[in-house]
Amino acid sequence: MVCGGFSCSKNALCSLNVVYMLVGLLLIGVAAWGKGFGLVSSIHIIGGVIAVGFFLLLIAIVGLIGAIHHHQVMLFFYMVVLFIVFLFQFGVSCSCLAMNRGQQEALLNSTWGMLDNKTKTDLESQLNCCGLLNGTSSRAQFELDVQNCPAFCKKDGFCFSCGDKMLNHATEALKILGGVGLFFSFTEILGVWLAVRYRNQKDPRANPSAFL
Repeated sequence: MVCGGFSCSKNALCSLNVVYMLVGLLLIGVAAWGKGFGLVSSIHIIGGVIAVGFFLLLIAIVGLIGAIHHHQVMLFFYMVVLFIVFLFQFGVSCSCLAMNRGQQEALLNSTWGMLDNKTKTDLESQLNCCGLLNGTSSRAQFELDVQNCPAFCKKDGFCFSCGDKMLNHATEALKILGGVGLFFSFTEILGVWLAVRYRNQKDPRANPSAFL
């Protein structure tokens, strides 16, 4: 049986979905581990990571069942959803790779403003810093954050701002994040292509007169 045959397409699609299932379980496990060890206490962050992991796990299960049973409807649903995920992830990955420092600062400011005080203090304790960015437009918020800051560096009388620490590594982190996201987005389009090809192939073990 050549690699373009029915069995090879089925095995490749099953293997790809097993990988997606492992990634989904890893996301859920990492989120639970972070919550259990108190690294991040925000239920919104934890819930978001768990939701992404659960969604990926669910889609992988649908694709795996559809591949095993050669189920036309499940394979169609799988490839449509996976293509939508590919478009979204491809766009986000390209944005991460193209983001400059000014855009990074704007993103940090908007994200920091959405965080609750507990999450801010958690980040300040973990990074040993106080406040986000000491800019003219956000000086009042910065001074308030410094007053509530629980970081150990306050005892020494000087603390770096969390924004400066984050921005020092933000470019490298965004390149890694964008690169990894771009790589996985192409595995998703590979999954769509495999699903389309496999869906249109005829099962040699089935009734030859049956449709697909």
